[in-house]
Amino acid sequence: MKTSQSRTRIQFSGQACYRLPREILFWLTVASVLVLVGATIAIIAISPKCLDWWQAGPMYRIYPRSFKDSDKDGNGDLKGIQDKLDYITTLNIKTVWITSFYKSSLKDFRYGVEDFREIDPIFGTMKDFENLVAAIHDKGLKLIIDNIPNHTSDKHVWFQMSRTQTGKYTDYYIWRDCTHENGITIPPNNWVSVYGNSSWHFDEVRNQCYFHQFMKEQPDLNFRNPDVQEEIKEIMQFWLAKGVDGFSFDAVKFLLEAKHLRDEIQVNKTQIPVNTVTHYSELYHDFTTTQVGMHDIVRSFRQTMDQYSREPGRYRFMGTEANTENIDRTMMYYGLPFVQEADFPFNHYLTKLDTLSGNSVYEVITSWMKNMPEGKWPNWMIGGPDNSRLTSRWGNEYVNTMHMLLFTLPGTPITYYGEEIGMGNIVATNINESYNTDTLLSKSPMQWDNSSNAGFSEASHTWLPTHSDYHTVNVDAQKTQPGSALKLYQELSLLHANELLLSRGWFCLLRNDSHSVVYTRELDGINRVFIVVLNFGESTLLNLQEMISYLPSRLRIRLSTNSAKKGSEVDTRGIFLDKGEGLILEHNMKNLLHHQTAFRDRCFVSSQACYSSVLNILYSVC
Repeated sequence: MKTSQSRTRIQFSGQACYRLPREILFWLTVASVLVLVGATIAIIAISPKCLDWWQAGPMYRIYPRSFKDSDKDGNGDLKGIQDKLDYITTLNIKTVWITSFYKSSLKDFRYGVEDFREIDPIFGTMKDFENLVAAIHDKGLKLIIDNIPNHTSDKHVWFQMSRTQTGKYTDYYIWRDCTHENGITIPPNNWVSVYGNSSWHFDEVRNQCYFHQFMKEQPDLNFRNPDVQEEIKEIMQFWLAKGVDGFSFDAVKFLLEAKHLRDEIQVNKTQIPVNTVTHYSELYHDFTTTQVGMHDIVRSFRQTMDQYSREPGRYRFMGTEANTENIDRTMMYYGLPFVQEADFPFNHYLTKLDTLSGNSVYEVITSWMKNMPEGKWPNWMIGGPDNSRLTSRWGNEYVNTMHMLLFTLPGTPITYYGEEIGMGNIVATNINESYNTDTLLSKSPMQWDNSSNAGFSEASHTWLPTHSDYHTVNVDAQKTQPGSALKLYQELSLLHANELLLSRGWFCLLRNDSHSVVYTRELDGINRVFIVVLNFGESTLLNLQEMISYLPSRLRIRLSTNSAKKGSEVDTRGIFLDKGEGLILEHNMKNLLHHQTAFRDRCFVSSQACYSSVLNILYSVC
């Protein structure tokens, strides 16, 4: 019976009226698959590269000794950072950057590393670090740490073995013959350290002078020695294997020195050289910084990082400190068109401004954006452990304005702990440390609440005093205070995270003067722009219709440094701005400025993209 039915089905299925629909369905299926494959390939082909984690949101830089004390010894530690990760996530931070925590004898625990594979006991243990890495990743955050390849502590085992000329360590540092009689050293040349006086120091054990770009307790490694380069590579691999997501490489311009050891040229050629050239600024440092071959070493760092970036979602970030470099040399750290170095060199130019004005801010922005290689990614910061805090440089009234600037510029904003609440420098007379106090003023304990020691520590004494304003300038007070610096910071970081105009859009400058700077953020495919108005001078009156003639008479305020103005409207013919006031205005506009000839030279974009509202995708062929 079953055989008879099968024969019947086969008989009818062979007829034309059945065969034709089958063939039609088959070819429709084939065509549909081809269309879907083609559409997928086309979308992939025209889609811009997705923003990586180091581009997608702000970085938060922590000086660990001053962030949170968990064991009541008056010093911040790794467990303290872990305890405050929930707070960090409320800031919409994507990356935690922890400065040096390596075993060190220097009082500021930053540069003079005794062991690159050990946690200084003041910060905790390796187990504490591993727990912190796991907790950071559990929160969906990434972690970058400092890497200090240029020098070590003079207590490092490498240096101790180099002093005694033990095996391969003999040439791990830069040693030269010098004259030393009656306690007086005549160095090999006139090179001066960053901190002043000769950069050569006589060692009585080896009976030679060793070279140090910084303090005499920080001898420079000899990067012309392949064994030294291999050591640094293995140190990188050690921490990458621990789960670190990237490094900030410090002082890389000092990695190599000229082999000929010729004297550097004096800035003032009439100055009598003998015993008078003692300050770093008195010489041109053509033989001790940015030598030929230095960028090859930095590229080798990149290659090591790339070996750990092959796993999907585990790209390893590389930043370089380019502090005090001119803009041309700074841009070299991005690498060449087909040879990558840093993802970006850290941008310190806003921290170096002597005067704050619309013109000076404009110069910093355009200098970076005009010189940055095509397709590269910018970054911005307003402070750090080696800089005076914002409020101490320019005053409390500019805290909110500078945060509005950071979050509305293209690129990655970088925040130094405490900036989000407007912390300032402590007073030098309150410091008991026997260290260079100028480097410590911006490293005071984080101000969490108005309890003893600002909630930083339950110890009777903290390593640095808290700022006297901690009763009102603290996280606990500001998190519930409308219009506080912390509240605005959170709103700005949330806006930055949710708006393609800010994360992917063009930056077009409308105007700058001694008081203010005005610019737009815009993106093809979105008929809406942000107009950012920031006042860095005294009270001023701006007419936006003089800048864009077709603006409507009134525009809505999306965010303001004055929380009372949020959501209200301004008259575009006359916007009155108080000292330090900033506005983000929203406007529907189809004729975007970066397409207009008059603005073409004043518009910049990091990675060009356009938006399709129909498909809800970004594409690169605009």
